[in-house]
Amino acid sequence: MKLIVENLEKKFGKKEVLKGINFTFEKGKIYGLLGRNGAGKTTFFNCLNEDIDIDNGNLLIEDDTNNKRKLEVVDIGYVVSTPTVPEFLTGREFLKFFLEINEKKIDNIKTIDEYFDFMKIDKEDRDKLLKDYSHGMKNKMQMLVNIIAKPNILLLDEPLTSLDVVVAEEMKQMLKEIKKDHIIIFSTHIMDLALSLCDDIVILNNGILEQIDRNNLDDIEMKNKIISALKEEENV
Repeated sequence: MKLIVENLEKKFGKKEVLKGINFTFEKGKIYGLLGRNGAGKTTFFNCLNEDIDIDNGNLLIEDDTNNKRKLEVVDIGYVVSTPTVPEFLTGREFLKFFLEINEKKIDNIKTIDEYFDFMKIDKEDRDKLLKDYSHGMKNKMQMLVNIIAKPNILLLDEPLTSLDVVVAEEMKQMLKEIKKDHIIIFSTHIMDLALSLCDDIVILNNGILEQIDRNNLDDIEMKNKIISALKEEENV
């Protein structure tokens, strides 16, 4: 399976944010989407998720038999950096509710505790109100429901930036475990995080998406190019 982005363009007023992006993402890989804050990473995700209209271009899914179709919202799971969960429910109640309303869409439903075990959520926390969860635990719950839904594409918008070291490492290992079943695009502005987690590195700079050859990361010219892309100031 592939996600094919063809000539994607998006502007806000006179400001061109995405300037004709062409890229193909493949199943089984974690892509590190690098860019400074304000480079347009979230705009790119919002275009894929149909949260905003695109100005031009095509977004396509190609299956294993090379048949293509238009990308649909149901193809996508979107995890934002600031998790939104129903804080009046306990973790168990939230997960039970999610499973019940999606039972016809989910194959091989596991028990609630099996899902909690998978996400390494401690037993004593499973019946707490979500309002009493830490940021990292709320993030885990948001990630969990997206994984259960088994979308073709997982968009992760700076999901580990504010987590403590232990939770962040748990999340990284979990993503490596599930990547075989998804196209995962992981946005960050932290180069070391992308290198430790991702199979391929792409940089969004001046509205263009470009893949970086990991074998050339020791090249001075390449390093300078990456640093420039991550530091350049531009309000988007």
